[in-house]
Amino acid sequence: MENAHHADDRSVEALVSAALGSDRRRLVVLDWTQPAAGADAAVSGHYDEVLATGTRVIRLASLDADDVVALAEQAGALLPVAEVFALLQFTGGQARAIDELLRQSDASEWGMPQRSLRAPVRVSRVVAATLGELPPDARALVEAVAILEEADRRQPARAVHAVQVSEVTDPVTALDAALRSGLLTSLDADDVWIRLCDNMSRRAVLDQIGPAGRAARHERAAQVADDRAAALRHQWHATSLPDDGLADRLVDHAAETAKSGEWAATADLLVLAARATADPDRAGGRLIAAVDAMVGAGDVPRATRHLAELESLRETPLRNAVLGYLAVVRGRPGEATNRLGRAWALVNERRHPDEAAQIAGRQVLHSLAGCRASELVTWADRVVELGAPSSPAAIEARAIRGLGAAVLDGPEGALAEYGRLSASVPHGAVAQRMSMATGWLRLAADQPERAREELESAVPTDFLGGSLRISLWARAWLARAQFTTGDWSTALHTATTGIGLAERSGMTLLLPLLEWTRVQVLTLRGDWAAAEESLRGRSAGREYPIMRVPTALARAAFHEAQADYAAVVRALGVLREEWADEWVSSPGFWPWADVYANALVVTGDLDGADAFLTPHERRAAAAGHASTGARLAYARGRLLGQRGELDAARAEFERSIELLSPLPYPYDRARVHFAYGQTLRRAGRRGAADTVFSTAREGFSALGATTYVERCDRELAAGGVHATRPADRRFDALTPQEEAVATLVADGRSNKEVAAELFLSVKTVQYHLTRVYAKLGVRSRSQLAARWQRDPD
Repeated sequence: MENAHHADDRSVEALVSAALGSDRRRLVVLDWTQPAAGADAAVSGHYDEVLATGTRVIRLASLDADDVVALAEQAGALLPVAEVFALLQFTGGQARAIDELLRQSDASEWGMPQRSLRAPVRVSRVVAATLGELPPDARALVEAVAILEEADRRQPARAVHAVQVSEVTDPVTALDAALRSGLLTSLDADDVWIRLCDNMSRRAVLDQIGPAGRAARHERAAQVADDRAAALRHQWHATSLPDDGLADRLVDHAAETAKSGEWAATADLLVLAARATADPDRAGGRLIAAVDAMVGAGDVPRATRHLAELESLRETPLRNAVLGYLAVVRGRPGEATNRLGRAWALVNERRHPDEAAQIAGRQVLHSLAGCRASELVTWADRVVELGAPSSPAAIEARAIRGLGAAVLDGPEGALAEYGRLSASVPHGAVAQRMSMATGWLRLAADQPERAREELESAVPTDFLGGSLRISLWARAWLARAQFTTGDWSTALHTATTGIGLAERSGMTLLLPLLEWTRVQVLTLRGDWAAAEESLRGRSAGREYPIMRVPTALARAAFHEAQADYAAVVRALGVLREEWADEWVSSPGFWPWADVYANALVVTGDLDGADAFLTPHERRAAAAGHASTGARLAYARGRLLGQRGELDAARAEFERSIELLSPLPYPYDRARVHFAYGQTLRRAGRRGAADTVFSTAREGFSALGATTYVERCDRELAAGGVHATRPADRRFDALTPQEEAVATLVADGRSNKEVAAELFLSVKTVQYHLTRVYAKLGVRSRSQLAARWQRDPD
């Protein structure tokens, strides 16, 4: 039944009777929009009554981006990514609404920056009918809310402003009728904040008002607005024609919002300024500034809609800088290098220092994404030299500069500078940039708890009207801080929600950083399918280092958990290239050296592991970095144990454990004990190994790392010292180690994979396997697997 929420009493009674009056199971499919809170019975209909008749109710989920693309293809439209997410946001993912919009629009219109989505015909008819039934005051109030939201869609309307714009005589009665109609929704118990029920209904209400009615209401809204930005937006909507005086006022106010880092609000004002400017060149310059603010806010889809317009403008330094900026956040280093290089070549530093400072600021971000610390510091200093010290560009450059300085000179000086700088930074979006950078640096400096505090305060920048770009950086490092301290469920949530925001916003640059934590948690919890899905499509090729490094780390974590150490070596080999030497190998920033060295040892490249470890150990010792020293010490202990130097190996493992003891790093402690146990068992110290493995197992179990809990159980069973053997075992003839080998071989592992899993030599695995064949009377791996499946424990 379509539009079941509008069904009359008789139709609903017939539906309920049919559902209840039959012995046979029936599937009833209803196109039913759930009523808004506060809507009366006329709107909500018989919602609860109909739901009560079903033995099982399945609510269909909203469509996602892939679904929209598929629908668009059926309608003959090829939608840009920005339009896909715009459709989802506008319709709330409603399948029928999306299908109607696709079919009622010309395919050639999609992607035009001037185009705005219209309400589906069905929605327009329903809204028109509902408005026609409302008392005049209630209708006027609904229309006033639509006008207020048209000028500022980032926040709901205040009821008092709607009353002022509508000039209703009995606001309480009007508001009550409007809420009962379902067109308006109240966001708080006191009805202070109200909004239209959805985006499509707002568009339909505005269409019902008509151009002349909208202009008149916007003029009234401009008069009663208590915020200058809102008044200016209403003034523009009241005319929608070129007005250079209004355009200049919009630009002036945009400069004020930019000082506080409110890039989203700045972009809105500058877009209107560009439209209100009569001269094409000046309008183009203001559009360039608007797109720059969009990128700063993290609204990449909106910015990309203007790409064709920007490309059509004459070449200027700022145009190239904005196109380069957009290339950076989209993860395109080659294009960014060309664009930003061209911008810097064209700008005249002496005549246009502000423009030069802005371009240098984009080079700072480009260097950050490229993990080039020296270059980052050089460009940040250039920004400060060229621009006013209190300018947004200078403040952001100084905030990012500390990250590069920490790589070159250690974190203490950078943190001290952040403390001095934060005292002069105003509260709000600009301060959020400082919190993000400080939190990232504290995480690298073995201060994860303080890092969490800083990063948590930086996450809401998108809500406060600042930069979603900064918020996503904060989310990515917050997820790492949560993972490091053992709060894996929260880390997974932070990373997953961040990935959703990054995908919707087009911030491709930060996706791998967020996916790293997600993949690692899923892998350690044994959710292999979800982990592989997150890894699929990720490459470590022509991307920025800030993308390549976490991609390599995520792949390494996945392969290490599967005991595929050769794949770990391959995944992390890219980080040994020259570009990674300065920042990527700096102690604290990227925990990869121990993982790589450990994999080299397990795969038998002992000399390679030794040569690799030595320079990293020197850097960690010179920096006095505890967690890096601990991680490298366990890798060194693994190497020494493999060489038969057990006493020296034990000393390294014990030093690693001691270094980690004051740090809130439970996963690292469990990893060290696991490697320590394997080393002891291989050396024949099974009793000591059993104790160490038990400690590792407890640590992994507390974290929910089921993958390593199972590996610990196999190691404990293979050791056989304290393992309990059930009375009804069917393979009593096998020793614990033979059983461990047989279990893995029956599971389809090769001898090499079994050796890596149990930290044995391939020859030892072959020896145990030969004895297993003899004891069980089988002659091949396939026979062993069949026997194991037929006669499990």
